[in-house]
Amino acid sequence: MTEGEHMTAATGGPGTRAGFVALIGEPNAGKSTLLNRMVGAKVSIVTHKVQTTRARIRGVVIEGQSQIVFVDTPGLFRPRRRLDRAMVAAAWGGAADADVVVLLIEAHRGLTEGVEKILEGLADRVHGLPVALAINKIDRVKAENLLELAERMNAAFPFERTFMISAERGHGCDDLRVWLAGRMPEGPWLYPEDQIADLPMRMIAAEMTREKLTLRLHQELPYELTVETEAWEERPDGSARIDQIIYVARDGHKGIVLGKGGETLKAVGQAARAELEAFMGRRAHLFLTVKVRPNWLDEAERYSEMGLDFRDGA
Repeated sequence: MTEGEHMTAATGGPGTRAGFVALIGEPNAGKSTLLNRMVGAKVSIVTHKVQTTRARIRGVVIEGQSQIVFVDTPGLFRPRRRLDRAMVAAAWGGAADADVVVLLIEAHRGLTEGVEKILEGLADRVHGLPVALAINKIDRVKAENLLELAERMNAAFPFERTFMISAERGHGCDDLRVWLAGRMPEGPWLYPEDQIADLPMRMIAAEMTREKLTLRLHQELPYELTVETEAWEERPDGSARIDQIIYVARDGHKGIVLGKGGETLKAVGQAARAELEAFMGRRAHLFLTVKVRPNWLDEAERYSEMGLDFRDGA
């Protein structure tokens, strides 16, 4: 896969089905992990920090004659900043545009206040769509508690099906995938059979670097950080040169990202390059630059690059 490749029409055979599935839930419910499990490849950023999924990343799964296109929405939460509001608007937009909605909740957290708000939103914004409940991280609670939670959730909302899963370990994910395949509308496939994500490689590469930064810096840096792939050059030897800019909001953040003697940035670059090479199946030359851009959170261009609508954050 190269950055310059474009989506082409895909038909599939007779009797094919294709449609969109929106994964919604609170931050850290496991949506990205489930998407990656279903697709069988890492297409969505996964960290232990909340709000790491910004764009509506799509992963494409073939199950029998069905093509399932997963929309990994940002976690639904109480928005405070423009970026937060745009992310929440994207999440509900993804749900309303889908053919099937899957609400993912954490078994050990149960019916939280945040989940109650999402149920209210489902009742108000998602009309006539089949909605399934997926209770994730089932290995963390006892069986009787799982059954009690499932009963409470189904009393609160008319879910079409309830699935007990572990996105991390794969338990129950096959059953969910087969059920979703049967709920897809009849029609031609939307993507080529060998395409697993519709994000351009530029954005996938930027997400990989941002994930490594998030993991490396832990609590040191707030969310006022973004990564852009500024240039992508295909080289004659089959490798790619990738130039990325890490934008931070304050001068003090630049030093944190660089680290002592540039050690942090070097480690992030090495980790991101290794993952990128494994994903592409070829060599990559990754060059990172850190720049201070105080108002990037208020620039419409940054939002469109993340797949968000700047106006939704107003």
